[in-house]
Amino acid sequence: MKYLTASTIALALTAGMATAQECPEDLPTIEPGKLTMSINATLPPRQYLDASGNLQGLHPDLGNEIAKRLCLEPVYQNVGFEVQIPGLASKRWDMVNTGMYYNPDRAKIMRMVPYVVNALAIVVERDNPLGVEGYADLAGQPVGTEISGFADNLIRTINDEQVADGMEPMDIQAFNTFGDAFAALGAGQVKAVFGPDATAAYLAERGAFEVGASGLNPGLPSSFGFDGETGEVLAEAVAQVLRDMVEDGTYDEMMSSYGATQIQHWADYTGDIAIYYTPE
Repeated sequence: MKYLTASTIALALTAGMATAQECPEDLPTIEPGKLTMSINATLPPRQYLDASGNLQGLHPDLGNEIAKRLCLEPVYQNVGFEVQIPGLASKRWDMVNTGMYYNPDRAKIMRMVPYVVNALAIVVERDNPLGVEGYADLAGQPVGTEISGFADNLIRTINDEQVADGMEPMDIQAFNTFGDAFAALGAGQVKAVFGPDATAAYLAERGAFEVGASGLNPGLPSSFGFDGETGEVLAEAVAQVLRDMVEDGTYDEMMSSYGATQIQHWADYTGDIAIYYTPE
């Protein structure tokens, strides 16, 4: 699949791929003519840097297409997940584009536009020496995940439930990125990583690790994020671009190329690309 870069988009715009008549007017972005997005490029195949240091994956592909249709140049800030939501409020970027999980609590503080469905997996060492097939097999074992994310919160909840049932506690180790967690797995620091299903399949195909269990907790959507107070206009513009992509087949083509589950399969899908924001 061909990946679009910021320079490619800029050249396309000047060549007339998008005309002024097609461009939304007066979009409130932090830098005129640009769409600045935060991303954490540590999670292939959704978002990562290739051997040449170029940003690749589903999330940047989506961001590039959205920027093109809004007649903006895509700009990425590759930062840790923990600063991405605060960065919206401090106007460091216009939107979060890092595969952030939707949940109702987050929708109280930011505008969220779900766009793809996820599941989680347990990734283990090659040949699965512990015979991991599910959560119970992680009892008493060191388990890695990404700090403060949905997977981190979920595995801690599952661990608490198993301990209450008399099982040994997991030694849960939260890393700054899933990339760090997988590096720890390769080094023997942890015996399993609890993280995204798509990344598990990607690594298993390349022989780096093995998938102990997959398809866990299915139906969780990833979302773009926008500032709650100032992001209404931009969130609606991006949601409309996604609707147009669904209508013209671009969305289906892009999701299929990555083996991603389309948002239409989310149990709470309303029949339309929607914006979720329920401030208290």
